[in-house]
Amino acid sequence: MTSKKKEKYDLILEAALKVFAEHGFHRSQVSKIAKAAGVADGTIYLYFKRKEDILISLFREKLGELVGKFHMHIEQTTGVKEALRKVCEIHYTELENNVDLAFVTQIELRQSSLELRKEIGKAVKPYIELIEKLLERGVEEKLFRADLDVKLTRLLLFGAMDEVVTSWLISGRKYSLSAQVDGTVQFFLQGIQA
Repeated sequence: MTSKKKEKYDLILEAALKVFAEHGFHRSQVSKIAKAAGVADGTIYLYFKRKEDILISLFREKLGELVGKFHMHIEQTTGVKEALRKVCEIHYTELENNVDLAFVTQIELRQSSLELRKEIGKAVKPYIELIEKLLERGVEEKLFRADLDVKLTRLLLFGAMDEVVTSWLISGRKYSLSAQVDGTVQFFLQGIQA
């Protein structure tokens, strides 16, 4: 994709994020996305076949960026406990700083069709696998319990962070999401430490 095409693609995704967050996926028309992006309706179809493709691409791009940030920051950590804390910190901070993304990831995902959820699940998979690798490393380094069910724990950790973000949104964002990092990480580490 040329830089000009990539620029327009990104512009459309950012516009879609705002429109989906404001109106909900099902009530958002492609024409609203085009208007928010400042492009003709037909331009959208040069990049995406249908509205569902926009949402899937949005998840792929945004979660890809998030996983990239995780990897970059984890390389700078000194241990697996600090790495898990960094994952939680980035998760909460990024969504606190991008409320539109928080609404779309937390609310719209749950209202999507099974087909759409499967596609979005593929975008989430690298994130879940990253958590799993950190947990496995913790077990190997004897920091976490030897009998730890890594597959279950990765889902519990991801699910807990997910629920904290959802509760923050539902509460009207009356408190700091990023201030919940220490409590979340401490809760899990106490349960899984050797």
